Amino acid sequence: MSHHIVEVKDLIYRYPDGTPALAGVTFRIEHGESVGIVGANGAGKSTLLSHLSGCIIAQSGLVAIGEIPVTKKTLPDIRRAVGTIFQDPNDQLFMPTVEEDVAFGPLNMNLPAEEVERRVAMALSKVNALHIRKRPPYRLSGGEKRAAAIATALSMSPDILVLDEPTAALDPRTRGLLIDLLHGFTHTKIIASHDLDMILDVCKRTIVMYKGAVMADGATEQILADIELLHRSGLELPMRMQSCPKCAGKDKES
Repeated sequence: MSHHIVEVKDLIYRYPDGTPALAGVTFRIEHGESVGIVGANGAGKSTLLSHLSGCIIAQSGLVAIGEIPVTKKTLPDIRRAVGTIFQDPNDQLFMPTVEEDVAFGPLNMNLPAEEVERRVAMALSKVNALHIRKRPPYRLSGGEKRAAAIATALSMSPDILVLDEPTAALDPRTRGLLIDLLHGFTHTKIIASHDLDMILDVCKRTIVMYKGAVMADGATEQILADIELLHRSGLELPMRMQSCPKCAGKDKES
């Protein structure tokens, strides 16, 4: 068995007011895959990720990490295997200093102090954030908060990384550094994002969602070049695939 495998089968979820959020979602992600989850607002991306981390328990259908179904009883095992990075780092950083945030998970695993320190240093080093370990999260820039949030997940040595809009509100340089960082991870990665150019850079496979259902699942370069599919899903081509109107005009003139 590989703890890196994610299986979702016939997953259905309705919000407390009865609004449907997920409508029979099914897919399987193998060890080491990097998979993008894309879709317009309200497509169900964040709700799906919340099921993978156990923040929401399936009402109907199956969600499993390895061979372990995600249930209330298995949450400790699931959260050791799945490292989740929320869309807003402020939802993840709540301790007085960055190093205390990064140490929070390992400490709650009752690890020895030496191992906790090793994990904190390792996680912060991987995201190039050792220099902010003593700083309070509220004094960090957006990019620094994102790095610290990723470090809190890495300190748990997860088998799977689940990221919700990881490039949101990042400046171009910080976005580029994050993409480089994601390339360096050997984990199974599941990334939900509106940043389709980043998905092109990082994910070989992409799942398109629309109104809580899977519209398409396949190779990223093919999926994100399908104009008709993207239009039906409320999406547009990635910026690099869009022709430049000025250049197009010059071509016509010539």
